[in-house]
Amino acid sequence: MSSATAPLSFLGSSFLGGSSSQNLRNRLQLNFPATTSSAGQHSLSVQAKATTRREDRQARHSRIRKKVEGTSERPRLSVFRSNKHLYVQVIDDSKMHTLAAVSTMQKSISEGIDYTAGPTIEVAKKVGEAIAKSCLEKGISKVAFDRGGYPYHGRVEALADAAREHGLQF
Repeated sequence: MSSATAPLSFLGSSFLGGSSSQNLRNRLQLNFPATTSSAGQHSLSVQAKATTRREDRQARHSRIRKKVEGTSERPRLSVFRSNKHLYVQVIDDSKMHTLAAVSTMQKSISEGIDYTAGPTIEVAKKVGEAIAKSCLEKGISKVAFDRGGYPYHGRVEALADAAREHGLQF
């Protein structure tokens, strides 16, 4: 039996055989490069699409940005996390304007805590406190949180919790 003409089946149901799965057949495209061995048998080699962690994060961030938008009443609190630093901005997307920004590169944040291996949870808490104070000084109390495609865990969660504790609502 040739693998090119056999219907694809999964747990007893036929995916590519029968008229009931016509819609699935139209959506499913099998593009396997078929190679022929010396015995005349066909073998399939499947190649996976390789994406980097950065590309995956950017895809998650674009999905988040479809839903989260900063307005003048409720600007967007955007987080960028690198291996060495942590950056937070409060952005009004309607005017394309950054209202407040804090990062670990600022002297007020970096001189308080000595970290050589990158920002830790304690540093993220200090950044969250600083962005909350900066926003409250400018009259911003409500923000929409944009985690930037990162999981809501660790440094991102600590930053958000510290900003909430110091007066920001989101």
